[in-house]
Amino acid sequence: MTSSTRGPRGSYSVGIARRRKIVEAAAERFAQEGYHRTALSRIAEDVGITEGGLLHHFRSKKHLLLAVMEHRFTTEAQWWARLAQDANGPDVLRAMVAATERHLSEPGLIELFVLTSAEAADPTSAAHTLFADRYRRAVDELARLLQLGVDGGTLRADTDCTAVARECIAVSDGLQLQWVISRGTLDLAGAVRLHADRIARTVTPDGRGL
Repeated sequence: MTSSTRGPRGSYSVGIARRRKIVEAAAERFAQEGYHRTALSRIAEDVGITEGGLLHHFRSKKHLLLAVMEHRFTTEAQWWARLAQDANGPDVLRAMVAATERHLSEPGLIELFVLTSAEAADPTSAAHTLFADRYRRAVDELARLLQLGVDGGTLRADTDCTAVARECIAVSDGLQLQWVISRGTLDLAGAVRLHADRIARTVTPDGRGL
């Protein structure tokens, strides 16, 4: 009886670990080569399984794409969570620029983000739920960090932290779309830095930029 109860649990754990490896391998491939240029067979080969084995875990390339985006959002949230709790307001705005530079190190994932965000407009799609949750969490976390700046006196007391958070995220996401359309010729990090500097001049007590 003991062995029979361990079997399913062991199989479940193996399945979870295998899915994680597939997602991580796909994220790496998509990041460097792009979604459309990456074959499922290459990802399966990276993991050491057949393409059929991969499709056992993800019914299609589209399902794998959503899993990769969820992985990206989770990794991004963990990165923001590691931001020092004593970071001041300008530090948080500088972190927006640093986050953009991290995205640029994985250009294929920017392309994926733009691709799936368009699908998220359909309320019946799986992408809609994923992105709705992502925006809610991202706005809440960035607003929380900005509020620490208000509480610490490095941002003006009348700063609407939620509104600033929404604006910063909207600008960042919109610029990623423009970056993709321009085929990478837009200075994405520079544009985000310019916006963050403008925000800093508005919300810091002395009106100083970054």
